[in-house]
Amino acid sequence: MEIKLQDSELKIMDVLWRRGDCTAKQIAAELNEQIGWNVNTTYTLIKRCIAKGAIERIEPHFVCHALAEREAVQIKETRELIDKVFDGAADKLFAALLSRDVLSDDEIARLKKLVEELGA
Repeated sequence: MEIKLQDSELKIMDVLWRRGDCTAKQIAAELNEQIGWNVNTTYTLIKRCIAKGAIERIEPHFVCHALAEREAVQIKETRELIDKVFDGAADKLFAALLSRDVLSDDEIARLKKLVEELGA
């Protein structure tokens, strides 16, 4: 199942991915504290996520359960970014990320290991 989530909906999902199942009220409280959203905004976005099949509503107490997995959404969003901004070339994304900052020896070692694992 492939679900297209907007940036605002990803904020809802992030709370669920980090915290696990929680009530809509808990999500609203966290997002109010983090980014100043009011309860109505959060509830509207939760309902959109439910309509898209990304969240399941469990009663009682409007408990929200993530149906969309973080990794699946990350893969889809990354593929869209690569297609849209880097002409479908993952190596261009990789080069852009690497040219931005100086990497530590540890980060370089982890990247080398990842490339080796992917090439195997």
